[in-house]
Amino acid sequence: MEEQNLIFLVSCFFFLLPLLSGVQGSYSGQYHRHGGGGVYGFHPKKLFVFGDSYADTGNLPKSFPDWQVPYGITFPGKPDGHFSDGRVLTEFLAKYLGLKSPVPYAMRKNKPKLARFGMNFAYGGTGVFKTTVAPGEPNMTAQIDFFQNLLEESAYRKSQLESSLSLVTVSGNDYNTYLAEGGSAQGAPAFVARVVNQIAVNLKRIHDTGVRKVAVAAIEPLGCLPQVTFVSSFQTCNETSNSLAILHNKLLQQAVAELNSECNDLGAFIILDLYDAFYSVLNHKVYKEF
Repeated sequence: MEEQNLIFLVSCFFFLLPLLSGVQGSYSGQYHRHGGGGVYGFHPKKLFVFGDSYADTGNLPKSFPDWQVPYGITFPGKPDGHFSDGRVLTEFLAKYLGLKSPVPYAMRKNKPKLARFGMNFAYGGTGVFKTTVAPGEPNMTAQIDFFQNLLEESAYRKSQLESSLSLVTVSGNDYNTYLAEGGSAQGAPAFVARVVNQIAVNLKRIHDTGVRKVAVAAIEPLGCLPQVTFVSSFQTCNETSNSLAILHNKLLQQAVAELNSECNDLGAFIILDLYDAFYSVLNHKVYKEF
């Protein structure tokens, strides 16, 4: 899922801030609010991150391509474990919240002082389940296990968790794996439901640790990613792939609504609408030149 980061970064830059303010699926070129923002009046002091390449800031071994040029040439100026030439969603969110980007889990022992800002457990190429993209790396269940192990070691106090936000990204590696392993179109809806059901389990598990707010990213329009659109010389999106993303996001919205209905904390679970964000960028006349 690493090839689409150009569109991803542009979309995040323009749309992350209003989405976190509760204005989903809308865009205004006049929106210029910067660091120190909150989430429905909540101002977190720590950020805990789970997911894939959209959030990973350095957990994969240095043999992976995210440690090689051209990744990182725009930010931080050299390859640094990001599947992007610049910032990823974790860093955009941290900047908006006025926080430092949390230390990658794999670097926690080398940079112990940075753990006070939270921790990033995301691994590029992973998914809700085991993927063909990064089969040897920890899926989201294992990432949450890492987090719970740290809590059992008293790495973070209850009061610290209550003032924290979690970011969760699931960007399609499970669906790539499903198709790569011969999954059928007829069986796709059932598999999407299985993925979203497990996401809901994961979100609740994170919240049950004591983390106050959990923000989960909706899936981007999978049919508009470069590895799909190259067959049309990048002129048209694949609507079959997009329908998969639409179903995923519909079920995710239902799952999040149910989680919120079961929770005493208003808006404990939040969706970041990357689907509409991507489309807004793709349809914006300035960015059609990319």
